[in-house]
Amino acid sequence: MTETATHLTLDVPGATIAYDVRGPLPTTDGEPPLVLIGQPMDASGFGTLASLLPDRTVVTYDPRGIGRSTRHDGSTTNDPRQQAEDLHALVTALGAGPVDLFGSSGGAVTALAWVTAYPQDVRTLVAHEPPLLGVLPDADRAAAATARVDAAYQEHGWGAGMAAFIALTSWQGEFPEGFLAELPDPAQFGLPTEDDGMRTDPLLSGASKPVTAYEPDLDALRSSPTRIVLAAGEESEGILTWRSTHALAERLGTQVAIFPSGHGGFLGPEFGMPGKPEAFAERLREVLAGA
Repeated sequence: MTETATHLTLDVPGATIAYDVRGPLPTTDGEPPLVLIGQPMDASGFGTLASLLPDRTVVTYDPRGIGRSTRHDGSTTNDPRQQAEDLHALVTALGAGPVDLFGSSGGAVTALAWVTAYPQDVRTLVAHEPPLLGVLPDADRAAAATARVDAAYQEHGWGAGMAAFIALTSWQGEFPEGFLAELPDPAQFGLPTEDDGMRTDPLLSGASKPVTAYEPDLDALRSSPTRIVLAAGEESEGILTWRSTHALAERLGTQVAIFPSGHGGFLGPEFGMPGKPEAFAERLREVLAGA
């Protein structure tokens, strides 16, 4: 199967969605297409993983307002429920459902919203490290710490905001009271200390607050015909997204599938922080096959 991507667009209410298809549609081997989604990462982060799955038809997309996808709805926030509507429209337009689905980080949150609203669209969902603050035992402290990351960005710029974000996402265990009341020095992470005046970063601007604030419908997920697999990276143990994945699994009464590497374990050289993409792709194959 070819690994060359066909780049397409789809008009949906309030946005034009850019997406990519690698392989034939309809598929020729009886396997459904595999959809890969991130948030706020766009499709560019899935290039390596898609190339390691040459026997599958792979569909990637940029969420509305991110990457190549434009929005005309007047909103600046990234809402998993809205993105679920976009993905339902995309799979419907392709005539490709039910699909297999891998969602990473905020994309895993969108994936949970999608299978809640349209369970008939997805055969198997692998939700990798969804950052769901509300399921944590220290949810209030986690939300307060996240608000301090946003405030650091708004008050001091990208370097300060990213330094606070790194401190948040690398912390092991529950957050203590007042976590990030004293902000880390961006220079210790090799980040700029000067404020460039920009406040549009989708990770730090508050645009993705609906993602981390999303409250999963536990009853709908438990009763869904979609096979839902929660997954976490072995190197993520103890950090926020590991803990939220396990907390959600406990509420759903399921186990967590452990994947190689960490939060970005599927990445190749796309962003200069490679994980273990070959091992990750093999583990994804196993999990999708029910192993």
